[in-house]
Amino acid sequence: METIRFEDSGLDERIIRAVKEMGFESMSPIQKEAIPAVLSGEDIIGQAQTGTGKTAAFGIPALQMTDSDKKGVQCIVLCPTRELAIQAADEIRKYAKYMHGIKVLPIYGGQDINRQIRSLAGNVQIVVGTPGRVMDHMRRHTLKLKNIRLMVLDEADEMLNMGFREDIETILEGVNTEHQTVLFSATMPQAILDITSRYQKPNAKYIQIQKKELTVPLVKQYYYEVKRENKEEVTARLLDYYNPRQTLIFCNTKKMVDELAEKLKGRGYFAEGLHGDLSQAQRDKVMNGFRNGTTEILIATDVAARGIDVDDVEAVINYDVPQDIEYYVHRIGRTGRAGRSGRSFTLVVGREIYKIREIERTCNTRIKARRVPSGADVTAAKSEKILNEILTVLKEQDLSKMLPIIEAKLNEEDCTAMELCAAFLKQRMGEDAKDIPTEDYFAERKRLKIEERRNRRERVDKYRNNRDSRRSKKPENKISMKEYSKRFKF
Repeated sequence: METIRFEDSGLDERIIRAVKEMGFESMSPIQKEAIPAVLSGEDIIGQAQTGTGKTAAFGIPALQMTDSDKKGVQCIVLCPTRELAIQAADEIRKYAKYMHGIKVLPIYGGQDINRQIRSLAGNVQIVVGTPGRVMDHMRRHTLKLKNIRLMVLDEADEMLNMGFREDIETILEGVNTEHQTVLFSATMPQAILDITSRYQKPNAKYIQIQKKELTVPLVKQYYYEVKRENKEEVTARLLDYYNPRQTLIFCNTKKMVDELAEKLKGRGYFAEGLHGDLSQAQRDKVMNGFRNGTTEILIATDVAARGIDVDDVEAVINYDVPQDIEYYVHRIGRTGRAGRSGRSFTLVVGREIYKIREIERTCNTRIKARRVPSGADVTAAKSEKILNEILTVLKEQDLSKMLPIIEAKLNEEDCTAMELCAAFLKQRMGEDAKDIPTEDYFAERKRLKIEERRNRRERVDKYRNNRDSRRSKKPENKISMKEYSKRFKF
């Protein structure tokens, strides 16, 4: 597929300079299709997943079309969650780094509305917000719509799932001026099609990124067949063995998020949960901790994770197999970003294996089966990590003050330096990892399959033998039809 370099795209030089500083050279498929279409005045329907570069696909043309000398809001971007609104606003600001006079303002619930009103009173050209808060400002007449040139609906399917349909329609109906409407959605249910047919021009351009472009090639995808009661232990085993710097764990329910977060914290992991029932202050605290690295493991539902944009996520664990195949792509797209490699692990229970096969077919991807690391594997991995940390201290720090202390203790106690080192290692590692019945589970599945094939062959052989026996056996009193006619005449 032909690529387009930003410097050859004809965009504003100030935008190109900012994009190059961010490390991007060529446009992604959605950007290559959407940016020229929006700049030419077309309405857009874009079907693309998270991680495909959607924000730049509407943010860059929005900046190019904005007149910094004209007062009033010229572009409104609607997002389903507060986190996604903040993330989109931050990214658009980065593209506008050298475009002096252009202001981008995120507005959302949970923030002081008077502060937002004061900000809107200034010369703000681009507003990025959640539907509820945008509509609130419209009712208060603190958000003027007379200069709107571009309306963007980002993650439209999620906004509908969260019950924002009436709000969205109210906002779109409130924009009376001639404007463009750009809509992005991962899926295209009927409700989305209703909005596009009602609020977009009849010749709106439809852009779809094929599924083979939706999967993340740098993400190594694995699944583990486990028993339901062992899922927590297997999760801990994977965290200990692979030791990812930051991990996202996805659960299908809010209740499971809370339960798993408490269990992992009880095991000593720096883990926090994120879902829709948390207050805005709690959500901010959790996300700030994950972004700055004090929280190493974030456990979330699919909707709550929409606004997460952290480049250092090294692993995604699907604690529950996603209900919707589209969510699988969303989830694994959280790792392997910005050219980095990543891993995704999916825990499969029983017949959920058929869901994995369906995901493979639909997403044109390969998810490899793996066995859960044994207790010995985990022990070796943990000891290797600790010893590497110790060797770093040995190479980089002055240990001269420590040596006399160790020497005195060795003389005082009846032990060797090797035994003392082993004791330090044992203290750091904690309890030995015990084997869980996952291996037996695999063996049992294999045994049952073999036994089932054997029984099937025996049944088939028995049927064939009985059939052949019936065919070869001649009845003792059997007579021909001719003889029958001679004997019995009526």
